[in-house]
Amino acid sequence: MRILLAGCNGQLGRELCRLSEENEFHLLPLDLPEFDITDPKAVDEAVKKEKPSIVINAAAYTAVDMAESDPDTAFAVNRDGPVYLASSCAEAGIPLIHISTDYVFDGKKKRPYIESDPISPIGVYGRSKAEGEAGVRKKLDRYFIIRTSWLCSVHGKNFVKTILRLANEKEEIRVVSDQAGCPTFAPDLAEAILSIAFRYHNNKDVPWGIYHYCGRGETTWYDFAKQIVEFARKYQTIKTRSIIPIRTEDYPTPAVRPPYSVLDCSLIQKHLGIQPKPWKESLAETVKILLYGHFSG
Repeated sequence: MRILLAGCNGQLGRELCRLSEENEFHLLPLDLPEFDITDPKAVDEAVKKEKPSIVINAAAYTAVDMAESDPDTAFAVNRDGPVYLASSCAEAGIPLIHISTDYVFDGKKKRPYIESDPISPIGVYGRSKAEGEAGVRKKLDRYFIIRTSWLCSVHGKNFVKTILRLANEKEEIRVVSDQAGCPTFAPDLAEAILSIAFRYHNNKDVPWGIYHYCGRGETTWYDFAKQIVEFARKYQTIKTRSIIPIRTEDYPTPAVRPPYSVLDCSLIQKHLGIQPKPWKESLAETVKILLYGHFSG
């Protein structure tokens, strides 16, 4: 199986690359500056040259606040890029696994979102991802759109690494407590994506469509931060003495966040046999690697 991966340098992309070294398939990792999904010619040439069995799109513009002042770039990457990939996949007769987000929802629902719930994004980032989903569905019949949330890992910039840094710098950390969601760890999501790819490779008759995948169990940013610091104390002395819950209105940002974006993952369990991993287990492993392991990225 040959997998073309767009966005190999991101949190998810790096985990997919790591897993490719442990599994029997050929990964074709691509990313900026050599490969730009906003360039339709480059996308088409890459698909024709590499002749992959399946394409995974892990490339995205994820700077939620910056997107408010840079909508052109956000839509180019999150809407146009997936459309170009889907068009090239359709021409080549191969499927696409595209990664989307909980931010396609407005967060007003009080129960976990299912795949068929109406989308209603409230910011540029969410709208750009929603239009990317629509573009993929229009161009391609065989696709998996995987919505995920609160992605973290040992790579790049993310909430876990931010809290660990602050815990060593400040005696008090203030964290929003009225936004709820599900932390997802890149290694777990990468395994789920590859499970889907292998299922397609072994059995072309698969249930295409939109699926949700996130860490099992919901939390708030405040409780998430408390758990990060609790795990960190096992490995080093922490400067932070207290974590203070605050309201969203006390921490204004350019982009409005959905107050409740918990995703229901029962469909991916039912149709694809994929069981989301509890986020606390994955967090414990991530903190251990960052503070006690040998990772230096």
